[in-house]
Amino acid sequence: MKKTKTQKESPSGIEVIIEAIKNKKGKKIVHIDLRKIEHAVCNDFVICHAGSPAQVAAIVEEVRKKVFELVSEKPNHIEGEQNSQWVLMDYFDTVVHVFLEDKRYFYHLEDLWADGVLTEYADE
Repeated sequence: MKKTKTQKESPSGIEVIIEAIKNKKGKKIVHIDLRKIEHAVCNDFVICHAGSPAQVAAIVEEVRKKVFELVSEKPNHIEGEQNSQWVLMDYFDTVVHVFLEDKRYFYHLEDLWADGVLTEYADE
């Protein structure tokens, strides 16, 4: 369906996730497009880190709230909320990883999925 000038295009789920992370001051946000990788587990990863478990929890809650509000999707599954060191939010085609900084650099998902198309977002 063609959009007219008066119709506003809805934001993509990736855009909503990135803005939600920025709202809670998530650091070093990276989007990895995995669609051209044959056996990838999903289409997209969004990765960021936070300075404390409380900030990890705040980012996760903001992503959950904004994606539901603006895209009408709930995560299929969330892992890691108990200790808030690495929380994985599974939205089927998109997986969001919110780490504590030291855990992020220990696991270095960006290197594991380096065949994907990586987009980095500047910290605000």
